[in-house]
Amino acid sequence: MTNDLEGTGEALADSLAAIRKREPLVQQLTNEVTKNDLANVTLSWGALPVMADAPGEAPEMAELAGAVLLNTGRMTDSNIEALHAAGRAANDLGVPVVLDPVGAGTTPTRDEVHTSLLEDVDFAAIKGNYGEITHLAGKTAEVKGVESVGEYEDITESAQALAETTGAAVVASGAEDIVAGADRLYRLRAGDEMLSTVVGTGCMLGATLAAFTGSLEDDVTAAIHGTLAYGLAGERATDLEYNGPASYRINLIDSIAGLSPEVAAELETENQIERVR
Repeated sequence: MTNDLEGTGEALADSLAAIRKREPLVQQLTNEVTKNDLANVTLSWGALPVMADAPGEAPEMAELAGAVLLNTGRMTDSNIEALHAAGRAANDLGVPVVLDPVGAGTTPTRDEVHTSLLEDVDFAAIKGNYGEITHLAGKTAEVKGVESVGEYEDITESAQALAETTGAAVVASGAEDIVAGADRLYRLRAGDEMLSTVVGTGCMLGATLAAFTGSLEDDVTAAIHGTLAYGLAGERATDLEYNGPASYRINLIDSIAGLSPEVAAELETENQIERVR
């Protein structure tokens, strides 16, 4: 099928400008491994990060937020309590919530937490790797730790099925990123293989989606543009000198900060996004 306006540099520029204009407060309940990177990525997009994850404060901060990210990388009792409390508080006020179901399908504990969150909280967007999204869609997946392994020829169907059952915009990240809504399905080809060499780049995408979802009216458009912008930053990070994963990680954050609306407007992105249906 042909591309549409959502895939143009001008449309992406408008979304980036919306983040900088609104400066949404993005509350993030995440894991200790990636917390600093998520905060820096959020700030580099033009949003404001806050990492309030105590059970008592989490719902209070959600009331002030423009978006809430629930990253399930940390499975402590207090964090699980805070995830639910923040999600419910955000729902009550119409604040969009993004789910990053880290390691979905790995252990019974994670399965129980993800099932309860999907029952308890309405999500604007759900982001995971191919294995995580396939598992949440109720299909057989292979996840080792927090990494997706195996082949996923039906990932487009799994992503759209999850979108239909949850009402969320679904992002399945991989060699090609899939973005699905209940009535729309896209395939994105942006990014660089260096992204897979840095721990936490998937979590950084989750923070990116929260910043976009907290700034745009349409959740699917936010998912498309957030995923595309992140992939473009990953590509542009290789234009800067780097010696390996550590220096590439720094380049990635710099490239996110440098992807301004003016820069995006000049990019030819139409060939990197395909509307499948």
